[in-house]
Amino acid sequence: MDSQISKVKRTEKTISKPEDFTNPEALYEQLIRTIQAYHPSTDISMIEKASRIARDAHQDQKRKSGEPYIIHPLCVSIILAELELDKETIVAGLLHDVVEDTTMTLEEVSQVFNAEVALLVNGVTKLGQLSYSEDKMDLQAENLRKMFLAMAKDIRVILIKLADRLHNMRTLQYMKPEKQREKARETMDIYAPIANRLGISKIKTELDDLSLKYLQPDVYAELEKDLEETKSNRQEFINKIVAEVGRHIEETGIKAEIDGRVKHLFSIYKKMIKQDKPFDQIYDIFAVRIKVDTVKDCYAALGVIHEMYKPIPGRFKDYIAMPKENMYQSLHTTLIGSSGTPFEIQIRTFEMHRTAEYGIAAHWKYKEGGGSINKEEEKLSWLRQILDWQQDMSDNREFLSMIKTELDLFTDKVYCFTPQGDVKALPVGSTPIDFAYLIHTAVGNRMIGARVNGRQVPIDYVLQNGDRVAIITSQNSKGPSRDWLNIIKSSQARSKINQWFKTQNKEENIQKGKELTEKYAKSRGLNLSDYTKPEYQKKVMTKYGLKTWEQVMAAVGHGGLKEGQVVNKLVEEYEKDHKAKMTDEDAVAEIESNRKKQIESIRKKSGITVKGIHDVSVRFSKCCNPVPGDEIIGFITRGRGVSIHRTDCVNVVNMPAAERTRLIDAEWEGDAVSGNGELYMTGIILYAHNRTGILLDISKIFMEEKVDIKSISTRTSKQGLATILLSFEIGGKDELNHIVNKLRGIESVVDVERNAG
Repeated sequence: MDSQISKVKRTEKTISKPEDFTNPEALYEQLIRTIQAYHPSTDISMIEKASRIARDAHQDQKRKSGEPYIIHPLCVSIILAELELDKETIVAGLLHDVVEDTTMTLEEVSQVFNAEVALLVNGVTKLGQLSYSEDKMDLQAENLRKMFLAMAKDIRVILIKLADRLHNMRTLQYMKPEKQREKARETMDIYAPIANRLGISKIKTELDDLSLKYLQPDVYAELEKDLEETKSNRQEFINKIVAEVGRHIEETGIKAEIDGRVKHLFSIYKKMIKQDKPFDQIYDIFAVRIKVDTVKDCYAALGVIHEMYKPIPGRFKDYIAMPKENMYQSLHTTLIGSSGTPFEIQIRTFEMHRTAEYGIAAHWKYKEGGGSINKEEEKLSWLRQILDWQQDMSDNREFLSMIKTELDLFTDKVYCFTPQGDVKALPVGSTPIDFAYLIHTAVGNRMIGARVNGRQVPIDYVLQNGDRVAIITSQNSKGPSRDWLNIIKSSQARSKINQWFKTQNKEENIQKGKELTEKYAKSRGLNLSDYTKPEYQKKVMTKYGLKTWEQVMAAVGHGGLKEGQVVNKLVEEYEKDHKAKMTDEDAVAEIESNRKKQIESIRKKSGITVKGIHDVSVRFSKCCNPVPGDEIIGFITRGRGVSIHRTDCVNVVNMPAAERTRLIDAEWEGDAVSGNGELYMTGIILYAHNRTGILLDISKIFMEEKVDIKSISTRTSKQGLATILLSFEIGGKDELNHIVNKLRGIESVVDVERNAG
């Protein structure tokens, strides 16, 4: 048995770190050795050429560490080679930064190599331009849309990007702390889940651990310390289990490789959080892996193991019969060792192990003259689902929510059966409605009931593992109910139900969208017909992934798109087109005319006159939110017109003498003070003795006055004094004073004051 084990171990590959980080020559030699270990030929001329071009292109560039920049693409290519990817992918890995960071163009890449390499480099370059920010929802959604489109075009693009991100995370110590946290959060939220979805656990686990290192440095350091202190005892325990298992497996005549390991840091951290226990109370951190030749041997080995140790009830999972969505297959069982310590055993074939480690990359076959991937389309069904959502969904908040659910690493699954015996995996907590939409959209839309295990159940029945589900449909069904959205758990069902309602109300939404768009254009002093030319409409449709202008208007009508987004994009394209056609003199005249129109529109809307200046843009400061009736003053900003403040604004009162020279008199126009129909944002601070129902009493006054509260936040001191900040829109100071007086009359309210910045 020992000779069999050692033979297998020598051929198994891992995503290793380069042997010498600082020496480009040594890194290149390591790259070639890694390629030649699986490349059936010795022709590496394309890779040699790419390495030479990359080195010349980056010769004057340095990394944050001070090392030559060429080290980065070499390390990225080594990671790709360890995934045994084709030479086009490795070449693209070497060149992935040349177009963005040097003078080399995509056309030159295509000429020197081929169109396939240029396509990959271009895809990675576009992904490199993406930026991530939790508080910039529209930008984040747009970036993710681009990423999934790039993945669909050629999955190798994201494999290069994952290798790029892995090496950047390995060298993140050279970044500033705030940049470290930003990159780590982006990695944990986006790249690690994508690696998991593609089944590449070798990359996913390291990305998780490195993200934890920078997001929770104290936790990471403590875990490392705890693992180091228990290393000898842990190794002794693992060696004992491996020896015991090996002896019994060998006696049955099953050829196997057996090894033991401790689960990676992030996995242990998740267990600590989930179980709410410290490290020394987390016992199932050990895993023993048995790799065999056939599926039959997997189940035979399982029988041997269950004879040796006592299995923990409910902790057996058969991912061979029911694979995970990312292609993962294995038998998992948790057992109690002779010392009473629980540990997990995973049993799989060598091919399953390769898929578990490398996922979609394990199915890539190196071909002389070009790489290709086996048609594993069913393995990427989730990606096709996301692309469908992109077409159906213009609401960025809804899109991001569904992506998060779809990529969520921690979503547990429940496995149910169709009447024909097909297995369907759904999120835990799913209902027959989720099951119906997983079968087919039409089945969900026509659903009127369900039977589970032959028994009629309510539609909010929570599905359990092993349930056999039959959906009852009717041609006379009126379609899904909006109440279903409060019951379902799966992103797919939510998307299809929302799509049904959008389709049903299409004409109404289109008309409403047109009205909102026209109204917005008028508020800006624009004649919409000048901007709704087909060529400008096409740019809007492309930006938001919609096929017709009616779909754009419907999206505005049901709230998926804001009318301002549409009009602003039309104006942007119109101005691009006209600036290119006009002479310099005409351009200046038209720009000046448009500027004056905009200023006049702003002036009319704001109801503000700035003394001594007649063509200035005006905006209200958010620090003190002036409303008609307040005493106001203007502040001349640099490049943004005049900002209007209340005279009692703390920023004005405490303004340095040097800045006060930029203050200018301003006053409300008569229409604004008397009420011109415009609403103005304002804020108040309410102090009260905390009691049950006080927020309800406050809300009731705003409801009676028909004033919409835009935001509310509260905090309560140890002495029970509540401080409540409210933001809302009103017509002027008289209305504000009326509301404040009513609020002061509420029981327990101590005082109410304006938010003065």
